[in-house]
Amino acid sequence: MKKLKIILEMIKFEHTIFALPFAFLGAVLGSLLINGGWPSVSEWIWITLAMVGARSAAMSLNRLIDAKIDGNNPRTADRAIPAGLISKMETMVFILFSFALLFFSAYQLNMLAVYLLPIAVFFLFFYSYTKRFTWACHVFLGITIGIAPLGGWVGATGTLTWEAIVLFLAVALWTAGFDVIYATQDADYDRDVKLHSIPSRFGIAKALFIARGFHIFSFIAMITLFFITPLSWIYLIGILIVGGIMIYEHSLVSPKDLSKVNVAFFTMNGIISVVMLVFTIGDLLLWM
Repeated sequence: MKKLKIILEMIKFEHTIFALPFAFLGAVLGSLLINGGWPSVSEWIWITLAMVGARSAAMSLNRLIDAKIDGNNPRTADRAIPAGLISKMETMVFILFSFALLFFSAYQLNMLAVYLLPIAVFFLFFYSYTKRFTWACHVFLGITIGIAPLGGWVGATGTLTWEAIVLFLAVALWTAGFDVIYATQDADYDRDVKLHSIPSRFGIAKALFIARGFHIFSFIAMITLFFITPLSWIYLIGILIVGGIMIYEHSLVSPKDLSKVNVAFFTMNGIISVVMLVFTIGDLLLWM
């Protein structure tokens, strides 16, 4: 149990809140549009367990793959693996268990979820390597997190539609934007050791400008959902609140002051995901 606690702290298990509300959003919106009703209790359970398995596997893989890099970076040298608090073998066991939970949960949902699972697993594994060869690594992380609402949609409906793709784009671009902000902390280190990121390639000022661009297009995708689905004014209010939070998030950081990056990254993004879920469900309850 002590080792498990260390692993859960290592992967920031509580930050599953970033992606889980979007998986629920995809499940609810897809189920009402396609099936005309809410997801069943079993679908809620298996979608939740699939998300827990997917994120746990992804974060553990990231920590395992980047163990050497983390050990050489003063900001991350105290993470569990480089600090010797947990072994690579113990981490591998946890990763295998997480993937088993993901596969079993997908199988309990429907066969389309199973068929599409290799794509999700590929990105869960691949994105950790992208910083070694491309500054677009943030986009690959966005794609990986964006699979969450697609997974929820497919898990609840067994289908994949254009509305789901727009939701995917909204989440992927939102994630890419906040990951660029987070990466500004390591711009100098990444440049020194030849790791790739938008801040290390273009500088912090341009990186923050690019992050704003990602978030503008993410907001546009969120607004687009308002026009292509039955979502109405309650959802629109929620999206306007999300837009306001994004603006505030960017006001917290500047090229000359990165001291509030963690507030912008963790607190604001957790709030955004919950606001989107709450206002979308509130809207759907209205037109149901």
